[in-house]
Amino acid sequence: MESYMQWAWIVALVIFTIAEASTGAVVSLWFMGGSLVAFLLAVFGLPIWLQILCFVVVSLVFLILLRPHLRKSVEARKIPTNADSLVGKVILVSEDIDNLRNKGVVRVHGVDWAAFSADGNPIAKETPVRIVSVHSAKLCVEPAEIV
Repeated sequence: MESYMQWAWIVALVIFTIAEASTGAVVSLWFMGGSLVAFLLAVFGLPIWLQILCFVVVSLVFLILLRPHLRKSVEARKIPTNADSLVGKVILVSEDIDNLRNKGVVRVHGVDWAAFSADGNPIAKETPVRIVSVHSAKLCVEPAEIV
């Protein structure tokens, strides 16, 4: 039965590797390390309970030590979109904004965008507004003071 555990750990390692390669996020890197250590223990004929214990411990240690660092590197790779560059711009309302009626349009660089009020209050046409955030294809805006 001990030789079957070598194959079981290899299969687990392959499955975790495929899962890691098929996703854009770090989801199973720590389990790959745990599987590799458990496989090596199986090769040397150590008991199954020790293999499983080491798999769990090594996976947890990798998770605790690596996840914060890898999360920072994944977040650093995020590239802002063109829509993100709209935040902070002051524009005029093209059509009255009324969150209750799900109505409102602003024009940015010649393109009409659906808009909603950040505080929920209606905003009249031709009122200057500042873009607060972008939510999918809608802009969240608030009244802006023109200086």
